[in-house]
Amino acid sequence: MRELTQTEAIDLVGRFEAGQEIPEQMRADVRMLGSLLGRVLRESGSPGLFDDVERLRTATIQAYTDETPEAFERAAHIADSLSIHRADEVARAFTCYFHLVNLAEEHQRVRVLRERDGRPDRESAGDSVAAAFVRLAAEVGDDTALKNLRALRFHPVFTAHPTEARRKAVSASIRRLSVLLEEHDASLRSGADERRAQRRMIEEIDTLWRTAPLRSEKPSPTDEVRAVMAVFDDTLYTAVPHVYRRVDDALQGPAAGGRAPIVQPFVRVGSWVGGDRDGNPFVTASVTRKAAAIASEHVLLGLERTANRVGRGLTLDASTTPPSEALTALWQRLRAADEDAATEIAKRSPDEPHRRILLLLARKIAATLARNADLGYADPEDLLADLRIVQDSLVRAGAARQAYGHLQQLIWQVETYGFHLTELEVRQHSAVHAKVLAELEELDRNGGGERSELAEEVLDVFRAVGFIQKRFGPRAAGRYIVSFTQSADDLANVHRLARYAAGPDGVPPVLDVIPLFETFADLQAGPRILAEIVEHPEFAARLDATGRRLEVMLGYSDSSKDVGPVAANLALYEAQAAIAAWADQNKIELTLFHGRGGALGRGGGPANSAILAQPPHSVDGRFKLTEQGEVIFARYGDPAIAMRHIDQVAAAVLLASAPSIEERNSDAAERYADVAAAMDTASRERFFSLVKAPGFASWFARVTPMEEVGLLALGSRPARRGLSVESLEDLRAIPWVFAWTQARINLAGWFGLGTALDAVGDPERLTRAYSDWPLFRTMIDNVAMSLAKADARIARRYLDLGDRDDLADLVMNEMELTRSWVIRVTGGGEVLDNKPVLQRAVKMRSPYVDALSLLQLRALRALRDESGAGDPEQQRLLLLSVSGVAAGLQNTG
Repeated sequence: MRELTQTEAIDLVGRFEAGQEIPEQMRADVRMLGSLLGRVLRESGSPGLFDDVERLRTATIQAYTDETPEAFERAAHIADSLSIHRADEVARAFTCYFHLVNLAEEHQRVRVLRERDGRPDRESAGDSVAAAFVRLAAEVGDDTALKNLRALRFHPVFTAHPTEARRKAVSASIRRLSVLLEEHDASLRSGADERRAQRRMIEEIDTLWRTAPLRSEKPSPTDEVRAVMAVFDDTLYTAVPHVYRRVDDALQGPAAGGRAPIVQPFVRVGSWVGGDRDGNPFVTASVTRKAAAIASEHVLLGLERTANRVGRGLTLDASTTPPSEALTALWQRLRAADEDAATEIAKRSPDEPHRRILLLLARKIAATLARNADLGYADPEDLLADLRIVQDSLVRAGAARQAYGHLQQLIWQVETYGFHLTELEVRQHSAVHAKVLAELEELDRNGGGERSELAEEVLDVFRAVGFIQKRFGPRAAGRYIVSFTQSADDLANVHRLARYAAGPDGVPPVLDVIPLFETFADLQAGPRILAEIVEHPEFAARLDATGRRLEVMLGYSDSSKDVGPVAANLALYEAQAAIAAWADQNKIELTLFHGRGGALGRGGGPANSAILAQPPHSVDGRFKLTEQGEVIFARYGDPAIAMRHIDQVAAAVLLASAPSIEERNSDAAERYADVAAAMDTASRERFFSLVKAPGFASWFARVTPMEEVGLLALGSRPARRGLSVESLEDLRAIPWVFAWTQARINLAGWFGLGTALDAVGDPERLTRAYSDWPLFRTMIDNVAMSLAKADARIARRYLDLGDRDDLADLVMNEMELTRSWVIRVTGGGEVLDNKPVLQRAVKMRSPYVDALSLLQLRALRALRDESGAGDPEQQRLLLLSVSGVAAGLQNTG
């Protein structure tokens, strides 16, 4: 097939771009950023680079639009014909393009959110907390709805799973470009010269192009802690109280800000970064201590700055706003403790008592950070008590607006973050505990002896938790997650180890031991294990101390790798229903902790729709989930998007306990129980026919870049728990999903669904189920997204690397069967026809992802050939393409 002329190529690209129903402002942004990147490639790339990028871009667009074998072969030929150096540059160019497209899309989301916020009906959105409250109140009454609102809890837990493929330097460049794009918008609105903003953008795009896209070495756990702290500094610290404010504004109307808020802080932020040591030898007790110290430093610096800013604004004269007796007494105490500073502040604020107090409180916060025991606070409750004295004094003096304005937001920040910022959680594998306990008991029987390095490290973790609790408060640490919990003994072992760590005369730290049920069998055994462990003395005592509160974690990744995505989804629903019923019978306040990953094969997808599909009483106003890798930056990297995400998820959590929602989910589960049973059996059999086939593990390693992904310096955690790829059981779920995604197969997100739906075989009933059964609808929608991001032609190229037509045909046949059934169930002519916005985003990226996939295939074929095995240039090209595909597909890990 001949190459297109320049005129034909321009016409083809123009028609493709015009065919994407992109909002005009976003289209203009993409066009501008793309043209600036083109200038950079001409100026800074090697001679002819821009032309080669355009050749491959045009060819992949043509192959995407006409789907003929000839068009696809021409695109593949262009990718294969490039020199290795040129292929490297082309891969980097396409990756840069994806970063710019992602930025434009994010900017459009922010633009839409701001436009909505500017409208008087902004809170009428059905997925806001305010709207959820109104709907809930209509069903259960205002008093019950208000009680539920005040008990609401949304608890994201940030983890360091290595799914964020881009470097921190690349992320920083993109954030700077985001600011410049804002400035460009402002120049267009004001009629100012836009050339200055564009000049600065091209300079930053040139920097992005010249920045090495791959890390030279893996980040340390401490590096990962600091990366998460950047999200807190840039967005979360201010975004969370703004969410509270928005909800209160909507519920109180004109009275908001002039009286005490209805809303109580409902966000808690957790972290595994620096605490999750399951299979990660680089996370030590020392790292855990450092992680807590770094987090505390960031929040105390934030609180100090905020207290200073609020204080400087409280220029209320004593004659108009007289201090209360309690405020005067507080001043006397503060002045006695910090006399020189109090004298200086009093000179600058002679008749401004509230201002003086806030400025001195800022000094006390700074002293807390400096570990000045004479001046600093012992715990955040003491700071809150002082702030409430100031607030009460303002209210008594008639200055309610000042009491419930910026000061209230500071109070919300202290209530949400304390002095610790993130509630640091420890995770360790049950087998490690059992091994160390066996060693310690053997030493006891032998009258003592030297402990192994592993035993000392495991015990030192408990000492680290105790240290963190004493230094930063009890909320700073204490949750201890046991991976692969398979018996009550696995949980009791944690308390036994804590007593060993404390010694005969010491006191163990306060621990909330959390089971993590991951495999299919463990999920089924959950209620039995819980019934046994709550009788254990330490567990029973902790239940009494917390008002019978208990957390249980559910693993999405390993259950999916264990029995396939369909059976895993159904098993997770049944496990939640059974555990919730057990908790209700035993009067336990249950919080289910969802170990959802970013990728669809790891429980990813929209969280709010998943929450509203949960079994009755499994949410009850409390929702905790992991947020990891790229998902952290996608959901929390921009303040407007972070606020929207928190509002949406919290709304779903509040609404999930509405009688109508619980009744709908319960009725649907009962009505379609036979459908679920048929799907479970058929999908599991189909999944096992693939993964249990002889030689599957080595075939999987050959047809995907799984081994090479392990070379990419993504995160501190190793890709495997120690065994070779011959043992899939020991392969982490992250590379399992990531590798299938890179191969454009996305198998972990859909395999077995087509066979499952075929086993039911009733299109009309399945269409009704899609309408009436939220769990089924969520499953189908997530599979549709997985399939939309897969590509059958490219997938077949990867599968052909394995020289196993039987397995390749099995995968491709299941893909086609699943695709056809999803289209029949959802309606339309292709997947995502019922989700046009999402379909548009996928289609806009797909040809460009195809270009990177073809470059990756070229490198993978060379590395699979004996003569090219281990070739560093081919490895670099493959890793560059991995980073680019991750940027293009977005939810890859």
